Amino acid sequence: MLRALGRAPAGAPLVAPGEVEIPVGVSVRHVHLCRSDADALFGQGYQFTKRVELYQRENWAAEETVTLAGPRGTISRVRVLLPLREKTQVEVSRTDAISLGLVPPVLLSRDAGKATRVILLGPAGVVDAPDALICAHRHLHMSPAEAQALGLSHEQRVKVRVNGVRALVFDNVIVRVAPNMRLEMHLDTDEANAADVSLGAKAYLVRS
Repeated sequence: MLRALGRAPAGAPLVAPGEVEIPVGVSVRHVHLCRSDADALFGQGYQFTKRVELYQRENWAAEETVTLAGPRGTISRVRVLLPLREKTQVEVSRTDAISLGLVPPVLLSRDAGKATRVILLGPAGVVDAPDALICAHRHLHMSPAEAQALGLSHEQRVKVRVNGVRALVFDNVIVRVAPNMRLEMHLDTDEANAADVSLGAKAYLVRS
């Protein structure tokens, strides 16, 4: 599930005039389900209950959760995100993957044919997802208008700085441009912890 994180800590370096503030969201472990897997886990035609709207338009977290199972252990209460997709995908941090005993690749969400097998357990059944588990590649969402204003293009790779006591420059951040998107950088929990990201944090493009 995605949670917006907040302001850089007191004493952060000054921001240069004209720099665009990019909201930072932390992607907590979560599951995107296809219709057939949702039916298998929760029952035929199951309708999910909205828990909270996410920052990106038309995306929301459900009240419902599943359990992930791997050769080393399980992780319970993994949030389901909606809307449903054509293909099931599970996104975890590297620390989560170690707990499961799995080694998923670092991929962009919706990449197909390259992910790792994982078992999903729900209240109505079990799904063996052979190509579902990934560690999400850090990325930067934006609309076409925002991309034009920033001089960026879809799938371009950029550097993004997060200020603070543990300030970091994240390299290899992939730009993702879509009409329904809003400007936001997504990190996973391991990346956010490394930079000591706190509620309301902002990031800044590093221009060469």
